[in-house]
Amino acid sequence: MADAEVVTNEERLRRIEAITDAALSGLNVAELLDELLERVRDLLKVDTATILLLDDHTGELVATAAKGLEEEVRRGFRIRVGRGFAGRVAATRAPVTIHDVTPDDVVNPILLATGVRALLGVPMLANGNLVGVLHVGSLAPRRFGPEDVKLLQLVADRASLAGQARAQVLDRQAALALQHSLLPGRLPDVPGLDLAARYVPGHDLGIGGDWYDVFTLPSGWLGAVIGDVSGHGLPSAVVMGRIRSALRAYALDSDDPAVALTSLDRKIHHFEAGTLTTAVYALIAPDRATVHLSSAGHLPPLLAVPGHPTQLVSLTVDRPLGVGRPSTNRRTTVLDLPPGATLVFYTDGLVERRNELIDTGIERLADAVRSGPAEALCDHIMVTTAEEHPNDDIALLVVRRQPPSD
Repeated sequence: MADAEVVTNEERLRRIEAITDAALSGLNVAELLDELLERVRDLLKVDTATILLLDDHTGELVATAAKGLEEEVRRGFRIRVGRGFAGRVAATRAPVTIHDVTPDDVVNPILLATGVRALLGVPMLANGNLVGVLHVGSLAPRRFGPEDVKLLQLVADRASLAGQARAQVLDRQAALALQHSLLPGRLPDVPGLDLAARYVPGHDLGIGGDWYDVFTLPSGWLGAVIGDVSGHGLPSAVVMGRIRSALRAYALDSDDPAVALTSLDRKIHHFEAGTLTTAVYALIAPDRATVHLSSAGHLPPLLAVPGHPTQLVSLTVDRPLGVGRPSTNRRTTVLDLPPGATLVFYTDGLVERRNELIDTGIERLADAVRSGPAEALCDHIMVTTAEEHPNDDIALLVVRRQPPSD
């Protein structure tokens, strides 16, 4: 009896070492999930092994890796939490065993077509959050025991970390793709103006709700906008993209920034309810001598005129977009832009600091503004005023009217 106990413990130890093998740490996420499934299928002597990861955006489990049920992954099988076998495991966050699979137990036709007779599934959790479901199946009648459950849960715990890492990688890739598509990769070449911009994310995903945009209009006017959508990360970036595109459309219909922002406010109230957005929208005249500006709750830009101290632009700041009822009385301020003058637009991440009045940050930014090429000024501002690891996104846009000598 004692010998049997020793063999059981040795076998259990071997199984655990096979799953937690340090060599697995050198694999990428896809390889790791694939290797884990291969090992667990061998250790449990089962015919199928599948990982379904939770898609937070849809609330569905998505077949991500499989052995013996590869068709699930190829077809992109997904199921809502609470439905079918995997959905039940996810909903209860507890192991589920089915010793005799029937059509009433599962909703996945691939499982039935494969002829799986017995199923064991366990939840994949990370820091108490549901990451997905791991389940194995046998084509022959089988009763899974407590040791099988323990081993599968061990695998699920290891796979949870990989699944979480995979989700972070996908979110980062999506964020970067969105950033590349939404933030101008290159500002337009505009006669009479020198333009430069910077964007620095305040979090790991690489993008958030801050944005800037510069575009030419058929009338010859130049549109320049900087804004901030409340929130952080990919959700805010998605909303930001829709708002940015909408403003471009409204800009084509009106040469008054206040009117364009009024239309944008109505759009946000209807289609982006609950979203708070601040923005400054400027239209620069074809002769570059004047600028028409309207602010929706955003910090005023700075104006630097050669021979004069840098100052905040004196303009009426209307309420943010998406707040209260849609506003119909937004106002536009007309500003002279002498040759060599520079407008500096920015978001609050550049000037806000913990335990410091925002006026202090604005003064620090004003002190950093000096005459010269826009690119050099952007570099100087970021070096002298931006935090090395900002807690919030930073967007910076510099518009300089070129002096006659340039």
